[in-house]
Amino acid sequence: MADDDRILPAALAEVAGIGFDFDEGEGVDFEPYDGFLSAEETTDWLRAWTGNPELDGDAFRVFGQDGTGGYAAIWLAHPGRPLAEQPVVFLGSEGETGVVACDLAAYLWLVADGSGPREAVEHPGLETRPNAELAAVAERWAPGARRPAAEVAAEAARRHPDFEDMVLELCR
Repeated sequence: MADDDRILPAALAEVAGIGFDFDEGEGVDFEPYDGFLSAEETTDWLRAWTGNPELDGDAFRVFGQDGTGGYAAIWLAHPGRPLAEQPVVFLGSEGETGVVACDLAAYLWLVADGSGPREAVEHPGLETRPNAELAAVAERWAPGARRPAAEVAAEAARRHPDFEDMVLELCR
């Protein structure tokens, strides 16, 4: 991975600048960061979350959290590929896990359609409320890749069926 894999991609920075409307529980429960957690913070969190003091957080670039403390991250599942081609995952505070989107372009359209990382994993078929500002970001960074959030989440789950098993293995 190149040295720039600790720099938040511009598209995610734009999303963070817009943010999400929780709308008293009817909207998206997600707080994007304006940068990735540091390597040290990610390692500390992963060790605490899994109970495994031997782990490091090198496989994840955490870029936001939900209100319960669950994290959204880019999972470096494909060595040598750029961040934009890596899957986006959710690692919940109560152990919920799942692949949210297969890559950054798909993630942009997922959030543009009105879903967040936790919602995509826990309620993939939930009715969404599209966000015009986030759709403009998605159109700018991933033109022609528009898909509904439910399709993005379903494809991610289908293409990465072993993610939950991999996370369970980390806990040993």
